[in-house]
Amino acid sequence: MHRSPPDPRLEPIATQTIDAAYHLFFDLGPGLLESVYERLLEIELRRRGLHVARQHPVSFTYRGEPFIGGFRVDLLVEGRLVVEVKVVDTLPAVASRQVLTYLRLMAQPLGLIINFGSPRFTSAVRRVENRDCGAHLLCEADRPATATERGKTGRMDQG
Repeated sequence: MHRSPPDPRLEPIATQTIDAAYHLFFDLGPGLLESVYERLLEIELRRRGLHVARQHPVSFTYRGEPFIGGFRVDLLVEGRLVVEVKVVDTLPAVASRQVLTYLRLMAQPLGLIINFGSPRFTSAVRRVENRDCGAHLLCEADRPATATERGKTGRMDQG
């Protein structure tokens, strides 16, 4: 199976997202609805200059049949990072499998599950990687850089 290396362009986005969640976790504490944490995380990420799509609809095709708006991801950060917000005592194992399925259908390499119901922040964030991105899908990390990413020089920025 082909395994794509982690996208170095994605790590700063993930780091900013985790840092924003950290501040919300400690500033607000537990007890709010998922939709409240989701909206506040969206606001915080936008304040940091990141593009965020909330309740982003995702369509896919299965055996030639389109499934329009088949599901929604809580947050899609910079068009690359899938973020699912939870508020539960213990994160069920199915949560990681669900996010992995989202990543595969969206051809994205990385997702975060952030559980604002966790007793400690160290256990509140779960990273989910789509390690077989290149096996049957062209992942966003595998695609050529866009003109915006390359900058005005026409070269891809290093870093």
